[in-house]
Amino acid sequence: MVPEAIRRHAGAVALSLAAALPLPAGAEDAAPATIARVKASIVAVGTFERLRNPSFAFAGTGFVVGDGLQVVTNDHVLPKALDPGRNETLAVALRDAQGALEVRTARRVAGDASQDLALLELQGKPLPALRLGDSTRVREGESYLFTGFPIGSVLGMYPVTHRTMIAAVTPIAIAAPSADKLDARSVRQLAAGAYSVFQLDGTAYPGNSGSPVYDATTGEVIGIVNSVLVKATRESALAQPSGITYAIPAVTLEPLLGAVRR
Repeated sequence: MVPEAIRRHAGAVALSLAAALPLPAGAEDAAPATIARVKASIVAVGTFERLRNPSFAFAGTGFVVGDGLQVVTNDHVLPKALDPGRNETLAVALRDAQGALEVRTARRVAGDASQDLALLELQGKPLPALRLGDSTRVREGESYLFTGFPIGSVLGMYPVTHRTMIAAVTPIAIAAPSADKLDARSVRQLAAGAYSVFQLDGTAYPGNSGSPVYDATTGEVIGIVNSVLVKATRESALAQPSGITYAIPAVTLEPLLGAVRR
């Protein structure tokens, strides 16, 4: 039986989509076809252990890029260690053409913990890949979509799409008013040099980490939902982090993809 708190949380997922600002007229018309295309590239990321129940343990969202066998997700979604004694492996789950859940083994081929990004490689036939858009041209006030698995362990492996607006383009780290408000993460980020992230007015839920933020007309990805690294860095001075959703610009993926191509 699903706890009442989770049931209310799940209900809010549907309400947040209905309450979001509408997309521009042309994008609103194109959105249904775009969402259908994008969903074919969305996978659930987790671990697989044949004798476990359930055998696939969900952790977050990923999306297919490149040659159709590469998956982008957040680094924090991946387990710190696997249990080789129980044949536990990294894996993704997706729906096949008949709607059945298919699980594929994956391996981590590149990553950047400082930006909380990871690139996986899948086994099997290539999947439809999403294209990356020019995230440097994104402007505040523009509307986009993001698709993933909010509360996936409860709602199931069915991709859910939300509308969102770029509420702000802002540095990932901001200096605290006094030294005693800085933590080690913020100090490292400030020393490394701040880059801009997208603050979204849409609500992301546990499981949405790694979801692509994309153009409703073209399906081009301009960001990756992340509410762990970014929130911890920007809101380190807060005792209770806010419910604001952030996304890492897609341009930060280029070094990872370039490293694999070489």
